[in-house]
Amino acid sequence: MDFATLFQAFSDMTFVSFCQHMVNGISLGSLYALIAIGYTMVYGILLMINFAHADIVMMACYFAFFGIRIFQIPWFVTLIGVIVATAVLGVVIERCAYRPLRDAPKNSVLISAIGASFLLENFANYVFGGRPLRFPKISLLAQNISIGDVRTQFICLCIPVVLVVCLMVLLHIINHTKTGMAMRAVSKDYEIARVMGVDIDKIISITFVIGSSLAAIGAFMWGVRYPGITPYLGVMPGLKCFIAAVVGGIGNIKGAVIGGFILGLGEVLIVAFFPALSGYRDAFAFMVLSIILFYKPTGLLGEKTTEKV
Repeated sequence: MDFATLFQAFSDMTFVSFCQHMVNGISLGSLYALIAIGYTMVYGILLMINFAHADIVMMACYFAFFGIRIFQIPWFVTLIGVIVATAVLGVVIERCAYRPLRDAPKNSVLISAIGASFLLENFANYVFGGRPLRFPKISLLAQNISIGDVRTQFICLCIPVVLVVCLMVLLHIINHTKTGMAMRAVSKDYEIARVMGVDIDKIISITFVIGSSLAAIGAFMWGVRYPGITPYLGVMPGLKCFIAAVVGGIGNIKGAVIGGFILGLGEVLIVAFFPALSGYRDAFAFMVLSIILFYKPTGLLGEKTTEKV
């Protein structure tokens, strides 16, 4: 796999084929970015990794499945319900698994996060069964459309638009509201923010609500794009979204988006240029993580911080 092979693969690829791959890569990268924002927000506030976030995505897919398939609720109404239910789940996890350990050592919180992840996976396996379920087909979003000679699903065009809208709303909340000001204060100095009158518990709950809501939106679109649902659905996407957050600079929202696009485009294009490496597609994310940690451990947009003791 040298430059000559890469050049030959690029020259053999038509413009239409390249555009097709770019559409798929941007769509996948947008999904990674939506979910990665949840990781980076929790870390920015609590300086901890919410390992249960990936399983919140999985639970959101099951919520959507039962809402549409079992209860026959229209998909747009189900989406709202999924966002609410997932936000509530995120708050419950924060209050049960993280809040009691607020002043405990970091290792204790980390173990609790991993335990919450295993609990959700085994709960889903026991209640919903291990047999894969198929996400309900939504005709409007799953329909094939053509832009010139490029053919894709309508959902692939919706995902980047949804990401941009969610990102604009989130940045407005963080930069232009009192809640956002409090979140920034807590992320800078936990104790000083408490002394200045910031309700720490409320701000952390709001952070989990926002992160879980974005995870719900991402999960719904993930289900439409990749219909298979299992109790371990969130494991690999969760790892990749966590890597996206680290690559961009964990704690930095814009960095999480950039990291998501790097992974999404990289995964699609490496298979496009080197089809023989399609079996190693998942390894690309870990390769990028290794390179970033070696050359820039804080991530592309991350800042150097000191550990609070």
